Amino acid sequence: MNKTGTTSLTEALRALGFNAFHWGGQTVTDLVAEALKNGRPLLEGLDPTLDAFSDVHILARNYELLDEQYPGSKFILTVRPIDSWIQSRTKHVLLNRERKTAGTYSGKFLEVDEDGWRAEWRQRVDGARAYFEGRDDFLEIDLTAGLGWDPLCTFLGRPTPKQEFPAANSALDRRKKVLAEAELDKEARETAAEKW
Repeated sequence: MNKTGTTSLTEALRALGFNAFHWGGQTVTDLVAEALKNGRPLLEGLDPTLDAFSDVHILARNYELLDEQYPGSKFILTVRPIDSWIQSRTKHVLLNRERKTAGTYSGKFLEVDEDGWRAEWRQRVDGARAYFEGRDDFLEIDLTAGLGWDPLCTFLGRPTPKQEFPAANSALDRRKKVLAEAELDKEARETAAEKW
């Protein structure tokens, strides 16, 4: 689920040698939806060198089918305290609104829905916990708890890197990105005006 450290997880997986993919937007969603609709393996239309995926919602909602189609795969559920998660999602929506106003965001994640998000949280987390209960190919991890590399490296059978565990895409990082996008947009408008 988004806002649970999926960007940090992706960076950690890359540091461990995986060709990890994060999010992908509508293009990836459409490719996976097409495979799902036609009864094909969900990852069929994606880059075959990829070996880890995070925050790709259509894949996260179809973990049972992924488990069936890709035996031997491992699954990681990133979580955080629900109130912290809702707060982070709310901040994300507010930034998306700013970006939309600035013309740098065209997505649909623009509404705060705390009740709906709580229901989504319970459904996704409880569903994954129930499905993978007692299995050794499932790791639930709260990356906000500061556990470092140990749980992930143990689960994946990889040596622990010397570098610190990644902490990516914080609220401050996103705010800086929005400001940078707005500044680039302003510069582009000024350059265009100078040409006229």
